[in-house]
Amino acid sequence: MPASLNVENAVRRRYSAAAQNRVEALCCPIDYNREYLNVIPAEVLERDYGCGDPSRRLRAGETVLDLGSGAGKICFIAAQVVGASGKVIGVDMNDDMLALARKHVKSVGDALGFHNVEFRKGRIQDLGLDLEKLEAELRAHPIQSADSFLAAEARAEELRLTQPMIAGDSIDVVVSNCVLNLVDPRAKKHLFAEIFRVLRKGGRAVISDIVSDEPVPEMLQNDAELWSGCISGAMTEQDFLRAFLDAGFYGVRILHFDREPWRTVQGIEFRSVTVEAFKGRQEPCLERLQAVIYKGPFKEVVDDDNHRIQRGERYAVCDKTYQLFKQEPYRDYFEFIDPRTEIPLDQAKPFDCSRTAPRHPKETKGENFNLTTPAGTCCDGGGCS
Repeated sequence: MPASLNVENAVRRRYSAAAQNRVEALCCPIDYNREYLNVIPAEVLERDYGCGDPSRRLRAGETVLDLGSGAGKICFIAAQVVGASGKVIGVDMNDDMLALARKHVKSVGDALGFHNVEFRKGRIQDLGLDLEKLEAELRAHPIQSADSFLAAEARAEELRLTQPMIAGDSIDVVVSNCVLNLVDPRAKKHLFAEIFRVLRKGGRAVISDIVSDEPVPEMLQNDAELWSGCISGAMTEQDFLRAFLDAGFYGVRILHFDREPWRTVQGIEFRSVTVEAFKGRQEPCLERLQAVIYKGPFKEVVDDDNHRIQRGERYAVCDKTYQLFKQEPYRDYFEFIDPRTEIPLDQAKPFDCSRTAPRHPKETKGENFNLTTPAGTCCDGGGCS
């Protein structure tokens, strides 16, 4: 990343202009569910600069955080999906975009009959720091010397800890629409860590973004226009997925992959993808004599904890893995075998998750299990013959 280019300033300038007048070239055209657009003002719809629709993956009652919320379109759609029992928070650092979004919060809420959307000022790679609270501190204590600069830095850190803009473990779903590529590469690792931090256990990220099929060369990274145009900061397809895994996510999957590139620059293809990733595998591994059977269609699979599981075999898994496999995105691919006698969690012993071993049926049934029963009923829709 060339040190001469200030990515944040380049992005801020272009998106401030885009808040005033629509810019066609900023991102891809998206077909949103039209039933959610009726209550959204035209000037918000006209200033939509996304590349996907992560709102399609939301559910009623969820608390949603939209990173780089811009004029608020995804937030206003999400508000309708999650309903009155849900909540939507948009975060953006651009004053012009925030003003446009906030301008319509009341009218959209009035039209819906409930108000569940708010917008906060901050950088998406630093979700702990509320920039409006920091601005208030700086107005009261302006920076006039090196000492006051250091004091401002200390106050910013105090705000992150005591009055975070987004608290840890507070969000059900983090969404974003074509903004992660606008963050300086040096802050990308912290960006994904912040997404992970704010999610509750069992929460998920649904991110639409522009990725490249080859690494972006330094020459293109030094172009301010390409930076703010979602090109220079694009991660490769592989690096994008790896960033979620490195942050601690599991079950990472591609929900949408555009076959045709949005743009091609010097032979490099840039296209929209939507990725989903889950939080929740940071639990201890406990033995409760559970087993799973992978149903196929592949001969074998390897999960994010390096369990290598062959089709049709009973495998011993810890309770954490067992519970994760019973949820999205795994549950449709496994059969689940509970022990005949349940082991309470507080009596469960540690399980060695570094190994992957078959589970003998007697481990689950009990060594002394010797029951004989009459013939049962076939369960596949017909009678037995």
